[in-house]
Amino acid sequence: MKKVTHTIAFWLCLLTGLGLIFIGARFFFVPVEAEHAFGIQVNAGGNFAFHYIKGIRDIFSGLVLSVLLLTRQFRALGTLLLCAVIIPATDMTIVAIQPNFQTAALYPHLSAVIIVILLGIYYLRITPEKI
Repeated sequence: MKKVTHTIAFWLCLLTGLGLIFIGARFFFVPVEAEHAFGIQVNAGGNFAFHYIKGIRDIFSGLVLSVLLLTRQFRALGTLLLCAVIIPATDMTIVAIQPNFQTAALYPHLSAVIIVILLGIYYLRITPEKI
């Protein structure tokens, strides 16, 4: 059972890291579509500085998650994940306070909060010898 749990956690974490890299890249290449998928609308007037800041934050986060996972730095990964819960929680709050927010836009952020907490706890509790 522990092997199955570890496999699920591994793939969920890897897909989360790769997903963040994809989302970040999307903010660079199609910023308007990415902002709508995020759940906000910014009248940037052609200035996509916010989008690039958001994009590089996501790319960095995805890279760090993936590298820690692939190098089996589980304690560091768990600590990072639990500290990083502030990001999707804040993102969810920002989306929720938008004047015309749609409830469906909260679900990806809420899912991220749950995934990050569960994976963080899991990776703090395991050691390489236990798997």
